[in-house]
Amino acid sequence: MAKYQFRIEVNPQFLPEQSAPAQGVYSFSYTITITNAGEVPAQLISRHWLITDATGQLEEVKGLGVVGHQPLLKPGESFQYSSGCRLRTPTGSMHGTYFFVAEDGERFEAEIPAFVLDDGTQRILH
Repeated sequence: MAKYQFRIEVNPQFLPEQSAPAQGVYSFSYTITITNAGEVPAQLISRHWLITDATGQLEEVKGLGVVGHQPLLKPGESFQYSSGCRLRTPTGSMHGTYFFVAEDGERFEAEIPAFVLDDGTQRILH
């Protein structure tokens, strides 16, 4: 087991009731579970997201904590939260990093794996 290791699982969902495709607004939510799979307690300090829509437009989001929290996770503990974003296209993707400080003072980042945002409509690709 690595001393500093976090497992990050993402469950994205399209929100049709908050979307307006005719106006180019596609709303998505995502639920993230962050689990300390390492050996040392660590606190999530900040997040850094890269959000890309289907046209390749990139939005960068940085901020302290997640949904107003900076959880301290002991080995084996998890923290789950839900958030969301809007795109101008029916598909896109997100990925990024969380910045942590361990109880022993070590500073490190945990990668948030890329995931797809998709409104679920069928598209014919030529």
